[in-house]
Amino acid sequence: MADGAGNRLAGFGGFSELPATLTMPRDRLFRALTDHAVTEGVRFAYGKRLVAAEETPDGVTAHFADGTSATGDILIGADGIRSTVRTVIDPQAPAPEYGGVPSFGGYAAADSGVETEPGAMHFAFGRAFMGYWRGPDKRLIWFAGLPTDTPPGPAELAQVPAAEWLTRLRELYADHVPGEQLLRHNGPDELMVVGRMERMPSVPHWHRGRMVLVGDAVHAPSSSSGQGASLAIESAIELARCLRDLPTPDEAFAAYEALRRPRVEAIGLNAAAVNKVKAGKSEHAPAFPAPEEMFRPLHFHRIEWEEKVRAGVTP
Repeated sequence: MADGAGNRLAGFGGFSELPATLTMPRDRLFRALTDHAVTEGVRFAYGKRLVAAEETPDGVTAHFADGTSATGDILIGADGIRSTVRTVIDPQAPAPEYGGVPSFGGYAAADSGVETEPGAMHFAFGRAFMGYWRGPDKRLIWFAGLPTDTPPGPAELAQVPAAEWLTRLRELYADHVPGEQLLRHNGPDELMVVGRMERMPSVPHWHRGRMVLVGDAVHAPSSSSGQGASLAIESAIELARCLRDLPTPDEAFAAYEALRRPRVEAIGLNAAAVNKVKAGKSEHAPAFPAPEEMFRPLHFHRIEWEEKVRAGVTP
């Protein structure tokens, strides 16, 4: 971790007790999970858009925009930060909260002249924030934001040419170390326009009847946390434990929420504080506790799969 002038603030080499961290394109994670589910007999139906759901004493039926429906014992809303299931459970549920920056990423040429430590990810704070690391093809992969109080919507983002976004980024990151140099060696074709950085505020109702929320639909922490996929996978496993061990959906969903809400909301609030720094809204410079202190609660979280879940027991 460094400031925007290139001064090192803190460093961390990982926990010796754990395997090395890996980075991968998100589509590879999706493919690995999907292939495993298919192997286990899970059936996928693509191109469906949920419009309503109705419960009976024995199950729940989901209705889709194409006129079809599907019935099951329960309905799990794993449908992302713009979840339809969230509003079916609670029409007054909060919407995603804007984090202060539209996000961008890209690939800078391998010969950009920016020094990186092998196997390390770098974070550079300053007037604006940038993260970067060297990929297996030697190019530098970076991510950054353009702080603004009036975030462009998806349509506006798509209408602005990549070259124009790149010009705006270069203006913002002029004199930033190493942002200025990275952006100078990044062409419009390598620019990724990600969109508004968002997080879910506290959601009052995680479940109702036979319907329950999981992952970003209920606790998206924003990309500042680096924990979105991790928290979603953790919650899926805890929900599975609760459904396995408790006799009714009501008991299982209540236990699941009790197990997960404290952890995901703490991580989400921390990400919101980091978002303020990235958006230039914080009155204080970023402070970095000892890395072990910062990362241990994240990296050493453990779910005791074999341990039986009991109703009414909180962590």
